[in-house]
Amino acid sequence: MFDKVAVVGEADIIFALRALGLKIFSPKSLEEAKKVMESLAKENFALCFLHESFLEPLREEREALRKKFCPVVVGFSDYRKVTDQLERMMRDVAIKATGSDSLVKRREEDERR
Repeated sequence: MFDKVAVVGEADIIFALRALGLKIFSPKSLEEAKKVMESLAKENFALCFLHESFLEPLREEREALRKKFCPVVVGFSDYRKVTDQLERMMRDVAIKATGSDSLVKRREEDERR
């Protein structure tokens, strides 16, 4: 059963999330981050929040996990702005979950209003 949520990022950003019961990982190197990503599927994680600084370096690992049902890997930023890469990732997750990207607002539409 998939019943755990992981957060991968820098310790000072994610440490407080432990209080919410989330399993946090703060890898010190790229190799350590790759090992964390490999362990997520083995340990029955349902969801993984991955800090944007790891999105590009862990692309291959994310793609491997994407082929599986779980864990779903979602990027996050520690700032209010959403990067284009995070926006595309959220759109892909919405399409995978619902078959449509209508739940994800497009930035251009919001700016026109």
